[in-house]
Amino acid sequence: MALDRKPAPNDLNAFWMPFTANRQFKQSPRMFVAAKDMHYTTADGRQVLDGTAGLWCCNAGHCRPLITEAIQKQAAELDYAPAFQMGHPVAFELANRLIDISPKGMEHVFYTNSGSESVETALKIAIAYHRARGEGTRTRLIGRERGYHGVNFGGISVGGIVNNRKFFGTLLAGVDHLPHTHIPQNAFAKGQPEHGANLADDLERIVALHGAETIAAVIVEPMAGSTGVLLPPKGYLEKLRAITKKHGILLIFDEVITGFGRLGSAFAAQHFDVLPDMMTTAKGLTNGVIPMGAVITTGAVHDAFMNGPEHMIELFHGYTYSGNPIAAAAGIATLETYKQEGLFERAAELAPYWENALHSLKGTKNVIDIRNMGLIGAVELEPIAGQPTKRAFSAFLNAYEKGSLIRTTGDIIAMSPPLIISKAEIDRLIGTLKEVLDTLE
Repeated sequence: MALDRKPAPNDLNAFWMPFTANRQFKQSPRMFVAAKDMHYTTADGRQVLDGTAGLWCCNAGHCRPLITEAIQKQAAELDYAPAFQMGHPVAFELANRLIDISPKGMEHVFYTNSGSESVETALKIAIAYHRARGEGTRTRLIGRERGYHGVNFGGISVGGIVNNRKFFGTLLAGVDHLPHTHIPQNAFAKGQPEHGANLADDLERIVALHGAETIAAVIVEPMAGSTGVLLPPKGYLEKLRAITKKHGILLIFDEVITGFGRLGSAFAAQHFDVLPDMMTTAKGLTNGVIPMGAVITTGAVHDAFMNGPEHMIELFHGYTYSGNPIAAAAGIATLETYKQEGLFERAAELAPYWENALHSLKGTKNVIDIRNMGLIGAVELEPIAGQPTKRAFSAFLNAYEKGSLIRTTGDIIAMSPPLIISKAEIDRLIGTLKEVLDTLE
Protein backbone atom coordinates (compact mmCIF):
# COMPACT_ATOMS: atom_id res chain seq x y z
CA MET A 1 0.00 0.00 0.00
CA ALA A 2 1.40 3.39 -1.00
CA LEU A 3 2.03 5.90 1.75
CA ASP A 4 0.00 9.09 1.72
CA ARG A 5 2.56 11.79 0.95
CA LYS A 6 1.89 15.50 1.10
CA PRO A 7 4.28 18.14 -0.24
CA ALA A 8 4.16 20.17 3.00
CA PRO A 9 2.68 19.55 6.44
CA ASN A 10 -0.17 21.76 7.59
CA ASP A 11 1.33 22.27 11.05
CA LEU A 12 5.01 23.13 11.51
CA ASN A 13 4.90 23.38 15.30
CA ALA A 14 6.03 19.88 16.36
CA PHE A 15 9.45 19.82 14.66
CA TRP A 16 12.05 21.74 16.72
CA MET A 17 14.56 22.41 13.96
CA PRO A 18 18.34 22.23 14.55
CA PHE A 19 20.58 25.30 14.15
CA THR A 20 17.57 27.24 12.87
CA ALA A 21 15.79 30.48 13.70
CA ASN A 22 12.62 28.46 14.29
CA ARG A 23 10.21 31.37 14.72
CA GLN A 24 11.41 33.11 11.58
CA PHE A 25 11.34 29.91 9.55
CA LYS A 26 7.84 28.89 10.58
CA GLN A 27 6.49 32.31 9.64
CA SER A 28 8.00 31.98 6.16
CA PRO A 29 8.97 28.34 5.48
CA ARG A 30 11.55 27.33 2.88
CA MET A 31 10.59 23.78 1.87
CA PHE A 32 12.45 21.43 -0.45
CA VAL A 33 10.37 18.56 -1.85
CA ALA A 34 12.74 16.99 -4.39
CA ALA A 35 16.34 17.07 -5.60
CA LYS A 36 18.34 15.96 -8.63
CA ASP A 37 22.03 16.43 -9.43
CA MET A 38 22.81 20.14 -8.77
CA HIS A 39 19.32 21.37 -7.89
CA TYR A 40 16.63 21.25 -5.24
CA THR A 41 12.95 21.67 -6.07
CA THR A 42 10.94 23.84 -3.70
CA ALA A 43 7.35 23.30 -2.57
CA ASP A 44 6.25 26.03 -4.98
CA GLY A 45 8.03 24.35 -7.90
CA ARG A 46 11.15 26.50 -8.20
CA GLN A 47 14.62 25.10 -8.95
CA VAL A 48 17.35 26.12 -6.46
CA LEU A 49 21.02 25.64 -7.32
CA ASP A 50 22.77 23.84 -4.46
CA GLY A 51 25.81 25.94 -3.58
CA THR A 52 26.47 24.06 -0.33
CA ALA A 53 26.25 20.34 -1.21
CA GLY A 54 23.41 20.12 1.29
CA LEU A 55 25.42 20.63 4.48
CA TRP A 56 28.88 19.97 3.00
CA CYS A 57 27.79 16.38 2.39
CA CYS A 58 26.25 15.74 -1.04
CA ASN A 59 29.59 15.78 -2.84
CA ALA A 60 28.29 13.77 -5.83
CA GLY A 61 25.09 15.79 -6.16
CA HIS A 62 21.59 14.56 -5.45
CA CYS A 63 19.65 11.35 -6.12
CA ARG A 64 22.51 9.62 -7.90
CA PRO A 65 21.43 6.30 -9.48
CA LEU A 66 24.17 3.98 -8.14
CA ILE A 67 23.55 5.11 -4.57
CA THR A 68 19.76 4.94 -4.84
CA GLU A 69 19.87 1.45 -6.33
CA ALA A 70 22.34 0.18 -3.74
CA ILE A 71 20.12 1.35 -0.89
CA GLN A 72 17.03 -0.21 -2.41
CA LYS A 73 18.74 -3.54 -3.02
CA GLN A 74 20.33 -3.72 0.42
CA ALA A 75 17.09 -2.82 2.22
CA ALA A 76 15.38 -5.76 0.52
CA GLU A 77 18.24 -8.21 1.20
CA LEU A 78 19.59 -7.46 4.70
CA ASP A 79 18.07 -4.48 6.45
CA TYR A 80 19.95 -4.65 9.76
CA ALA A 81 22.60 -6.76 11.39
CA PRO A 82 24.30 -6.18 14.74
CA ALA A 83 27.96 -5.18 14.72
CA PHE A 84 28.57 -6.39 18.30
CA GLN A 85 30.14 -9.87 18.01
CA MET A 86 28.52 -10.32 14.57
CA GLY A 87 29.26 -9.04 11.10
CA HIS A 88 28.07 -8.74 7.53
CA PRO A 89 30.19 -8.55 4.37
CA VAL A 90 29.17 -5.07 3.23
CA ALA A 91 30.68 -3.30 6.25
CA PHE A 92 34.02 -5.10 5.75
CA GLU A 93 34.03 -4.31 2.03
CA LEU A 94 33.42 -0.62 2.64
CA ALA A 95 36.21 -0.54 5.23
CA ASN A 96 38.61 -2.07 2.69
CA ARG A 97 37.63 0.51 0.10
CA LEU A 98 38.08 3.34 2.57
CA ILE A 99 41.60 2.15 3.38
CA ASP A 100 42.34 1.90 -0.35
CA ILE A 101 41.78 5.66 -0.79
CA SER A 102 43.22 6.74 2.58
CA PRO A 103 46.76 8.02 3.12
CA LYS A 104 49.38 5.31 3.35
CA GLY A 105 49.64 4.28 6.99
CA MET A 106 45.91 4.41 7.67
CA GLU A 107 44.83 0.79 8.15
CA HIS A 108 41.63 0.47 10.21
CA VAL A 109 38.06 1.81 10.23
CA PHE A 110 35.69 2.21 13.20
CA TYR A 111 32.11 3.04 12.13
CA THR A 112 29.88 5.72 13.64
CA ASN A 113 26.70 7.48 12.52
CA SER A 114 27.77 11.11 12.20
CA GLY A 115 30.67 13.50 12.38
CA SER A 116 29.84 14.28 16.00
CA GLU A 117 30.03 10.59 16.88
CA SER A 118 33.26 10.22 14.92
CA VAL A 119 34.83 12.95 17.03
CA GLU A 120 33.60 11.42 20.30
CA THR A 121 34.97 8.05 19.15
CA ALA A 122 38.38 9.44 18.20
CA LEU A 123 38.73 11.29 21.50
CA LYS A 124 37.84 8.15 23.46
CA ILE A 125 40.22 6.02 21.39
CA ALA A 126 43.00 8.55 22.01
CA ILE A 127 42.61 8.42 25.78
CA ALA A 128 42.20 4.63 25.81
CA TYR A 129 45.23 4.23 23.52
CA HIS A 130 47.55 5.86 26.01
CA ARG A 131 46.05 3.85 28.88
CA ALA A 132 46.57 0.64 26.90
CA ARG A 133 50.23 1.58 26.53
CA GLY A 134 50.66 2.25 30.23
CA GLU A 135 50.42 6.04 30.00
CA GLY A 136 47.10 6.54 31.76
CA THR A 137 48.01 10.08 32.84
CA ARG A 138 47.51 11.25 29.25
CA THR A 139 43.89 12.40 29.37
CA ARG A 140 44.10 16.06 28.37
CA LEU A 141 42.66 17.05 24.98
CA ILE A 142 43.71 20.07 22.89
CA GLY A 143 41.37 21.71 20.38
CA ARG A 144 41.48 25.07 18.66
CA GLU A 145 39.63 28.37 18.91
CA ARG A 146 36.86 28.61 16.31
CA GLY A 147 37.13 24.88 15.72
CA TYR A 148 33.99 22.87 15.01
CA HIS A 149 33.93 19.22 16.00
CA GLY A 150 30.23 18.46 16.16
CA VAL A 151 27.74 18.95 18.95
CA ASN A 152 28.31 16.20 21.52
CA PHE A 153 29.99 17.08 24.81
CA GLY A 154 33.46 16.03 23.71
CA GLY A 155 33.11 17.85 20.42
CA ILE A 156 31.94 21.14 21.89
CA SER A 157 34.61 20.90 24.60
CA VAL A 158 37.48 20.69 22.10
CA GLY A 159 35.58 22.93 19.71
CA GLY A 160 35.98 26.68 19.88
CA ILE A 161 32.78 28.26 18.56
CA VAL A 162 31.40 30.34 21.41
CA ASN A 163 27.66 29.89 20.87
CA ASN A 164 28.08 26.12 20.60
CA ARG A 165 29.71 26.07 24.05
CA LYS A 166 28.44 28.80 26.34
CA PHE A 167 24.90 27.49 26.90
CA PHE A 168 25.94 24.05 28.12
CA GLY A 169 27.83 24.44 31.38
CA THR A 170 31.41 23.56 32.19
CA LEU A 171 31.85 20.85 29.50
CA LEU A 172 34.73 18.36 29.74
CA ALA A 173 37.53 19.07 32.17
CA GLY A 174 41.15 18.99 31.02
CA VAL A 175 40.75 20.70 27.66
CA ASP A 176 42.86 23.53 26.24
CA HIS A 177 42.81 25.39 22.93
CA LEU A 178 45.28 26.54 20.31
CA PRO A 179 44.73 29.94 18.68
CA HIS A 180 42.82 29.99 15.39
CA THR A 181 44.56 30.80 12.11
CA HIS A 182 42.38 33.67 10.90
CA ILE A 183 44.73 36.67 10.91
CA PRO A 184 44.45 40.03 9.07
CA GLN A 185 47.70 39.58 7.12
CA ASN A 186 46.04 36.81 5.08
CA ALA A 187 43.02 38.80 3.86
CA PHE A 188 41.98 37.94 0.30
CA ALA A 189 44.58 35.16 0.09
CA LYS A 190 44.08 32.75 -2.79
CA GLY A 191 44.45 29.21 -1.49
CA GLN A 192 46.80 28.44 1.37
CA PRO A 193 47.91 31.70 3.03
CA GLU A 194 51.53 32.70 3.57
CA HIS A 195 51.40 33.98 7.15
CA GLY A 196 50.77 32.23 10.46
CA ALA A 197 52.67 28.94 10.56
CA ASN A 198 54.12 30.15 13.86
CA LEU A 199 50.66 29.86 15.44
CA ALA A 200 51.30 26.11 15.72
CA ASP A 201 54.15 26.88 18.11
CA ASP A 202 51.59 27.73 20.78
CA LEU A 203 51.27 23.98 21.27
CA GLU A 204 54.73 24.08 22.87
CA ARG A 205 53.42 26.63 25.37
CA ILE A 206 50.48 24.36 26.23
CA VAL A 207 52.81 21.38 26.60
CA ALA A 208 55.04 23.38 28.93
CA LEU A 209 52.02 24.49 30.95
CA HIS A 210 50.44 21.07 31.47
CA GLY A 211 53.25 18.61 30.81
CA ALA A 212 53.37 16.34 27.77
CA GLU A 213 52.70 13.34 29.99
CA THR A 214 49.16 14.65 30.61
CA ILE A 215 48.16 15.28 26.97
CA ALA A 216 46.43 12.57 24.94
CA ALA A 217 45.62 14.25 21.64
CA VAL A 218 45.36 17.40 19.55
CA ILE A 219 42.34 17.64 17.25
CA VAL A 220 42.06 20.17 14.43
CA GLU A 221 40.21 20.54 11.16
CA PRO A 222 42.91 20.66 8.46
CA MET A 223 40.77 23.44 7.01
CA ALA A 224 38.18 24.80 9.44
CA GLY A 225 34.85 24.75 7.61
CA SER A 226 31.78 25.49 9.68
CA THR A 227 33.35 28.50 11.40
CA GLY A 228 33.73 30.23 8.04
CA VAL A 229 36.46 28.52 5.98
CA LEU A 230 39.70 29.25 7.86
CA LEU A 231 42.70 27.97 5.95
CA PRO A 232 45.90 26.53 7.41
CA PRO A 233 48.92 28.76 6.72
CA LYS A 234 51.77 27.19 4.77
CA GLY A 235 53.81 25.01 7.12
CA TYR A 236 51.25 25.14 9.94
CA LEU A 237 50.00 21.54 9.81
CA GLU A 238 53.55 20.27 9.35
CA LYS A 239 54.56 22.07 12.56
CA LEU A 240 51.63 20.60 14.48
CA ARG A 241 52.61 17.13 13.30
CA ALA A 242 56.24 17.63 14.31
CA ILE A 243 55.39 18.95 17.78
CA THR A 244 52.85 16.23 18.52
CA LYS A 245 55.30 13.52 17.45
CA LYS A 246 58.04 15.07 19.55
CA HIS A 247 55.89 14.83 22.68
CA GLY A 248 54.12 11.52 22.01
CA ILE A 249 50.74 13.21 21.46
CA LEU A 250 48.23 11.81 18.97
CA LEU A 251 47.15 14.11 16.14
CA ILE A 252 43.54 13.85 14.96
CA PHE A 253 42.40 15.47 11.72
CA ASP A 254 38.67 16.21 11.66
CA GLU A 255 37.99 15.47 7.99
CA VAL A 256 34.20 15.45 8.22
CA ILE A 257 34.07 18.35 5.76
CA THR A 258 37.41 18.03 3.94
CA GLY A 259 37.11 14.30 3.30
CA PHE A 260 35.93 12.77 0.01
CA GLY A 261 37.20 15.17 -2.60
CA ARG A 262 36.39 18.61 -1.25
CA LEU A 263 40.01 19.77 -1.68
CA GLY A 264 40.70 17.69 -4.79
CA SER A 265 42.12 14.67 -2.92
CA ALA A 266 40.33 11.89 -1.09
CA PHE A 267 41.37 13.51 2.19
CA ALA A 268 43.01 16.75 3.26
CA ALA A 269 45.81 14.71 4.81
CA GLN A 270 46.84 13.82 1.26
CA HIS A 271 46.32 17.35 -0.05
CA PHE A 272 48.68 18.75 2.60
CA ASP A 273 50.89 15.63 2.75
CA VAL A 274 50.61 15.41 6.54
CA LEU A 275 49.75 12.06 8.13
CA PRO A 276 47.73 12.24 11.37
CA ASP A 277 47.14 9.32 13.73
CA MET A 278 43.39 9.38 13.19
CA MET A 279 40.92 10.98 10.77
CA THR A 280 37.27 11.56 11.58
CA THR A 281 34.86 11.32 8.65
CA ALA A 282 31.13 11.40 7.83
CA LYS A 283 29.11 13.59 5.41
CA GLY A 284 30.58 12.69 1.99
CA LEU A 285 31.10 9.07 3.07
CA THR A 286 27.54 8.26 1.96
CA ASN A 287 26.95 11.45 -0.04
CA GLY A 288 24.73 12.59 2.83
CA VAL A 289 22.06 10.07 1.88
CA ILE A 290 22.20 7.80 4.96
CA PRO A 291 23.74 8.86 8.29
CA MET A 292 27.19 7.29 8.63
CA GLY A 293 30.61 8.24 9.90
CA ALA A 294 33.95 6.53 10.41
CA VAL A 295 37.17 7.00 12.32
CA ILE A 296 40.18 5.88 10.28
CA THR A 297 43.30 5.03 12.28
CA THR A 298 46.90 4.04 11.77
CA GLY A 299 47.95 0.50 12.44
CA ALA A 300 49.85 1.64 15.52
CA VAL A 301 46.73 3.09 17.17
CA HIS A 302 44.67 -0.03 16.47
CA ASP A 303 47.39 -2.50 17.42
CA ALA A 304 47.88 -0.95 20.87
CA PHE A 305 44.50 -2.44 21.83
CA MET A 306 45.15 -5.92 20.47
CA ASN A 307 46.55 -7.39 23.69
CA GLY A 308 45.30 -9.69 26.42
CA PRO A 309 43.02 -12.75 26.03
CA GLU A 310 41.58 -13.09 22.52
CA HIS A 311 38.03 -13.64 23.78
CA MET A 312 37.97 -10.27 25.57
CA ILE A 313 36.52 -7.08 24.04
CA GLU A 314 39.41 -4.72 23.24
CA LEU A 315 37.50 -1.42 23.08
CA PHE A 316 34.32 -0.87 25.08
CA HIS A 317 32.75 1.52 22.63
CA GLY A 318 30.38 1.42 19.66
CA TYR A 319 26.88 2.17 18.42
CA THR A 320 23.79 0.14 17.56
CA TYR A 321 24.13 1.34 13.99
CA SER A 322 27.91 1.02 13.58
CA GLY A 323 28.37 -0.37 10.07
CA ASN A 324 24.63 -0.47 9.35
CA PRO A 325 24.11 -2.60 6.20
CA ILE A 326 22.11 0.00 4.27
CA ALA A 327 24.53 2.78 5.18
CA ALA A 328 27.50 0.59 4.23
CA ALA A 329 25.89 -0.18 0.86
CA ALA A 330 25.33 3.53 0.33
CA GLY A 331 28.99 4.14 1.20
CA ILE A 332 30.28 1.62 -1.34
CA ALA A 333 28.04 3.05 -4.06
CA THR A 334 29.14 6.58 -3.15
CA LEU A 335 32.82 5.69 -3.43
CA GLU A 336 32.09 3.97 -6.73
CA THR A 337 30.32 7.08 -8.01
CA TYR A 338 33.30 9.25 -7.05
CA LYS A 339 35.62 6.82 -8.82
CA GLN A 340 33.60 6.27 -12.01
CA GLU A 341 33.05 9.98 -12.55
CA GLY A 342 36.52 11.07 -11.42
CA LEU A 343 34.99 13.57 -9.03
CA PHE A 344 38.06 14.08 -6.84
CA GLU A 345 40.09 14.90 -9.94
CA ARG A 346 37.26 17.08 -11.22
CA ALA A 347 37.34 19.12 -8.00
CA ALA A 348 41.08 19.68 -8.44
CA GLU A 349 40.59 20.74 -12.07
CA LEU A 350 37.76 23.14 -11.27
CA ALA A 351 39.51 24.71 -8.26
CA PRO A 352 41.33 27.47 -10.23
CA TYR A 353 38.11 28.47 -12.04
CA TRP A 354 36.25 28.48 -8.73
CA GLU A 355 38.99 30.61 -7.17
CA ASN A 356 38.88 33.21 -9.92
CA ALA A 357 35.09 33.40 -9.86
CA LEU A 358 35.00 33.76 -6.09
CA HIS A 359 37.68 36.46 -5.98
CA SER A 360 35.84 38.45 -8.66
CA LEU A 361 33.65 39.55 -5.74
CA LYS A 362 36.55 41.56 -4.26
CA GLY A 363 35.50 45.19 -4.14
CA THR A 364 31.81 44.33 -3.87
CA LYS A 365 29.96 46.35 -1.24
CA ASN A 366 30.53 45.18 2.37
CA VAL A 367 32.98 42.40 1.38
CA ILE A 368 35.97 42.48 3.75
CA ASP A 369 37.61 39.13 2.93
CA ILE A 370 37.44 36.19 0.53
CA ARG A 371 38.99 32.76 1.17
CA ASN A 372 39.13 29.61 -0.92
CA MET A 373 40.63 26.17 -1.28
CA GLY A 374 39.55 23.29 -3.49
CA LEU A 375 35.81 23.66 -4.07
CA ILE A 376 35.23 25.62 -0.87
CA GLY A 377 34.87 29.35 -0.57
CA ALA A 378 33.93 32.02 1.94
CA VAL A 379 32.93 35.64 1.55
CA GLU A 380 33.18 37.62 4.78
CA LEU A 381 30.95 40.66 5.18
CA GLU A 382 31.26 43.75 7.35
CA PRO A 383 28.69 43.26 10.13
CA ILE A 384 25.88 45.75 10.60
CA ALA A 385 26.72 47.79 13.70
CA GLY A 386 24.83 46.35 16.65
CA GLN A 387 23.23 43.61 14.53
CA PRO A 388 25.81 40.86 13.98
CA THR A 389 24.83 38.07 11.55
CA LYS A 390 21.90 40.04 10.09
CA ARG A 391 23.62 41.13 6.87
CA ALA A 392 24.73 37.59 5.97
CA PHE A 393 21.34 36.13 6.91
CA SER A 394 19.66 38.64 4.61
CA ALA A 395 22.03 37.52 1.84
CA PHE A 396 21.04 33.90 2.49
CA LEU A 397 17.31 34.70 2.21
CA ASN A 398 17.75 36.85 -0.90
CA ALA A 399 19.92 34.25 -2.63
CA TYR A 400 17.30 31.58 -1.93
CA GLU A 401 14.63 33.76 -3.51
CA LYS A 402 16.89 34.18 -6.54
CA GLY A 403 17.36 30.40 -6.86
CA SER A 404 20.71 29.73 -5.16
CA LEU A 405 21.42 28.02 -1.85
CA ILE A 406 24.27 29.39 0.25
CA ARG A 407 24.88 29.09 3.99
CA THR A 408 26.05 31.53 6.60
CA THR A 409 27.97 31.44 9.85
CA GLY A 410 28.04 34.75 11.63
CA ASP A 411 28.59 37.32 8.88
CA ILE A 412 30.44 34.86 6.67
CA ILE A 413 28.90 33.30 3.57
CA ALA A 414 30.23 29.79 2.98
CA MET A 415 29.87 27.77 -0.22
CA SER A 416 30.85 24.20 -1.03
CA PRO A 417 29.01 23.03 -4.15
CA PRO A 418 28.72 19.41 -5.23
CA LEU A 419 31.79 18.28 -7.13
CA ILE A 420 29.66 17.81 -10.26
CA ILE A 421 29.13 21.56 -10.64
CA SER A 422 29.83 23.01 -14.09
CA LYS A 423 31.66 26.22 -14.90
CA ALA A 424 28.36 27.74 -16.05
CA GLU A 425 26.79 26.85 -12.70
CA ILE A 426 29.75 28.38 -10.86
CA ASP A 427 29.17 31.57 -12.86
CA ARG A 428 25.49 31.50 -11.97
CA LEU A 429 26.13 30.90 -8.26
CA ILE A 430 28.71 33.69 -7.96
CA GLY A 431 26.70 35.99 -10.23
CA THR A 432 23.63 35.56 -8.05
CA LEU A 433 25.68 36.28 -4.94
CA LYS A 434 27.04 39.45 -6.58
CA GLU A 435 23.48 40.62 -7.35
CA VAL A 436 22.46 39.92 -3.77
CA LEU A 437 25.43 41.72 -2.21
CA ASP A 438 24.96 44.75 -4.45
CA THR A 439 21.43 45.24 -3.13
CA LEU A 440 22.14 44.69 0.59
CA GLU A 441 22.24 47.60 2.99
